[in-house]
Amino acid sequence: MSDSSTLPPARLRPEAELARDALSTPLLARAARLARWAGPDTRVDAGGGLVEEQLPAAAGELGLTGDDAAACASEAWRIAVDTGLVEVTDEEAGTVAAGEDLALLTGGSPRDVLGVWLTALEAVLADASVPDLDDLIDAMAEGGEVDLSTLDWDPEAEAEFLDGVLGNLYLLTVGEDGPGDGPVPLPALAASVIVPSDMGEPTNDVLEQVSDAMMRLDDQFRLLEPVGLVAYRPVDEALMADGDEEPAAPVDETDVARYGMVRLTPLGLYGLRARLLEAGFDAPAVGDLADKGADALLDGTAPFPPAAAHAETELWLAGRGPLDAARELLAAARGADTGAPLRRLRCQQALSLVGAEAEPALREVLDDAELGGLARVWLTEHGARDVPAPPQEMVFWLTIDTVAAQLAAEGNSEELRALVEGLARQHSGFFDTAWRVDHPATPDVLEAMGRLHPDKKVAKEARKAAFKARSQQGG
Repeated sequence: MSDSSTLPPARLRPEAELARDALSTPLLARAARLARWAGPDTRVDAGGGLVEEQLPAAAGELGLTGDDAAACASEAWRIAVDTGLVEVTDEEAGTVAAGEDLALLTGGSPRDVLGVWLTALEAVLADASVPDLDDLIDAMAEGGEVDLSTLDWDPEAEAEFLDGVLGNLYLLTVGEDGPGDGPVPLPALAASVIVPSDMGEPTNDVLEQVSDAMMRLDDQFRLLEPVGLVAYRPVDEALMADGDEEPAAPVDETDVARYGMVRLTPLGLYGLRARLLEAGFDAPAVGDLADKGADALLDGTAPFPPAAAHAETELWLAGRGPLDAARELLAAARGADTGAPLRRLRCQQALSLVGAEAEPALREVLDDAELGGLARVWLTEHGARDVPAPPQEMVFWLTIDTVAAQLAAEGNSEELRALVEGLARQHSGFFDTAWRVDHPATPDVLEAMGRLHPDKKVAKEARKAAFKARSQQGG
């Protein structure tokens, strides 16, 4: 994932709702409870962790039982310290007091609460990149230090691997071609960061790497679920049993869910977007442009998928009157720069959501060389009377502008190929006129038509017309 490209916009829940989700996550809820439980007699070790003698009482406060109770209580305490819910007041004596941030969980704003949760998330993500405790003990040198060379573990590479996986999960969640709120099979997610995009059939070596990655991710997602980042169905234990062992019950070999299923929670989507922004990515959210001008709306939604652009535009229009909104959109759509055709396409799409009250704004630009064509389209579609027929040069200018916008939005798509074929078929002598159109994108559009049209004769005509257009423009 490049940090220079704009990611698809995320559709976030309201911050108040996300803050409630954060407060109810098992890990933060336990950390807050222990922070309120701690008192003058609470003691911590040199690292800020609860001394061993107090772990049973902490586990009891949390209602935890079983073999993992003490470990879970210790983890919750560490999160309380890391998030500032608890502060060590005297390191030598090992005493603690409630931290300043504890009050934020009840008296702070939703954003304050989410800030505390984000700190907890970072702590858990750091833990998720650390090898299993048993492996660390095995690698412990005589002097008490860990010999990383025996672990086959690169902390930086491990963190990058997990970041890459979470980045792909984010893209699958916000992308219009992904599962959205639905779960993603763990094998597919692991393969997305292991298998090269240009590899046809994965080799046995690559498949083994995917399998190893799945097992690492299974451990990591089990750690990340209690902090509320993901909802996770773990890998079926039967798949990890020894080959000689008989399964406890019949298993369906075709059930992909047995290999693990994961999805981002709404809170997790918020958290990953915050991390992406912090890392320098352009990670917009639907609604970011609602209070901006029309120029920001048209430029900002230019790279958005259609459904996201539609949602963003609806929010923008909701705060404006139809007539004023139409005038602002039309003014922002003007221009001869390379981004102008796509701005006009987004303007046309936005105007399709505006009612008949906007008609005066469209009539005002009927004689405008850049906007007159789309104004006539809008007026006709809305059943307006006395719409003047466009002159031929305006028809051809709008055609070039439309194809240029589609090229910018979709590249060489099947929809654009069909549009190109339709233009050449419907307009006899299209290329004889098209190369003369005074539009900055005319040469590029004609070249694209030559590239896309399946008929070799028509494609050749388009390329010749592109050459003439470029020569006319001095290129």
